[in-house]
Amino acid sequence: MILAVDDAADNLSLISNLLNKDYQVKIANNGEHALKIAAADPQPDLILLDVMMPVMDGYEVCRQLKKNHRTRHIPVIFLTARAEMDDEQTGLELGAVDYVTKPLSPSIFMARIKNHLTLKVMADLLHEKNDFLESEVEKRTLEVMAIQDVTTLALASLAEIRDSDTGNHLRRTQYYIQALALQLKDHPRFAWYLTKANIAILFKSAPLHDIGKVGIPDRLLYVGE
Repeated sequence: MILAVDDAADNLSLISNLLNKDYQVKIANNGEHALKIAAADPQPDLILLDVMMPVMDGYEVCRQLKKNHRTRHIPVIFLTARAEMDDEQTGLELGAVDYVTKPLSPSIFMARIKNHLTLKVMADLLHEKNDFLESEVEKRTLEVMAIQDVTTLALASLAEIRDSDTGNHLRRTQYYIQALALQLKDHPRFAWYLTKANIAILFKSAPLHDIGKVGIPDRLLYVGE
């Protein structure tokens, strides 16, 4: 779907007539209306934007589109009678993908529309692929963390098997360390290290502090009892 924005009804009619055979077209005769259409579902795949409009000109509409996380990805083509190089530079610096001056050449105009829509499809596919890969990385990271947690608990449980008192001691020590870390996390001497992530690591790894007892023979471990 293509959104055409122009305050002149004749221009909107011309653009609609050129595009209607191949594309679904929505129109807006001012910037405010254009912003509402762009942010609503289904969103346009391309926006054709006039520069010289009252109240809110095309440049400001483009700025607002690029500020909004819902609309910043929509490609914008300026269609305008302003043909000065500075005007074109301004439009492109604002984030437009193209700057087309009037009067339009129908064949060239349609070719540009087709090219930019093709690029939009490619960009959307890359974005979806990137989202999928990020999701997979997050999933794998959580799996690795879960394996690490299970491994830590399994190793710590070896000490519990040898001595129930040691097992209770391990759990108490784990929560003592967490309480101390939370108390000291704002202290100037320790704040740099006691981040939320590091405190979590300390809590998880604390049960391993007595793991060395697993390798000590019972005759030495229980001497004096």
